[in-house]
Amino acid sequence: MGELILGIDDAGRGPVIGPMILAGCLIDSSKKLELKNLGVKDSKQLTQKRREFLEKKIKEVVETFEIVIISPNQIDKDSEAGIKLNEQEAIACAKIINKINKGYGKIKVVLDCPSVSLVKWGDFLKTKIDNLSNLEISCEHKADQNHVSVSAASVLAKCVREKEMQKLREKYGDEIGSGYTSDPLTQRFLEKQGQKHKDSGIFRKTWATWKNAHAKVGQKKLF
Repeated sequence: MGELILGIDDAGRGPVIGPMILAGCLIDSSKKLELKNLGVKDSKQLTQKRREFLEKKIKEVVETFEIVIISPNQIDKDSEAGIKLNEQEAIACAKIINKINKGYGKIKVVLDCPSVSLVKWGDFLKTKIDNLSNLEISCEHKADQNHVSVSAASVLAKCVREKEMQKLREKYGDEIGSGYTSDPLTQRFLEKQGQKHKDSGIFRKTWATWKNAHAKVGQKKLF
């Protein structure tokens, strides 16, 4: 048995619609090559079909995995309480670490850091971890490209995010789009349906995109 590595990554940080997902994959370092040979890499470099294929394979290869789903309501609630998105992400990462860090011995934890300041974010993360004694923690930028354990986590996170969005599409129609603010479909849905569904819990209402779309609707009504 090789070194145990826990890779953690997110999906859905930036969208105005739908949840943010954090995933953690605990792998034995002896399985790194197997994952690479399967074609596991940063989920953004893969098609949805390929991600779905790899999701099943990853779950077979890893020691264990853990998923945390943060709803738009939770994001807004925390934001209103002064907890920024980077801190919310650190708290979710700590949840994953605390769930997995039981009876495994020494674990190297590699995280794709969402903050400009690696040290500051890492220090905050450590305050939320129950037991640091057996952990070696490495916060990095582009970890999803540089570590296959983090790539695997990014694939799982993206697949869960996609499933959550599919549920919303079935309920609200395909015109909801990807949920990302750059998506013209999502922009139109916000302007046309935002008011109607404002209390449905699908929007991040503390987001500037939501507020701007709302302001546009208000202006149209004035004229």
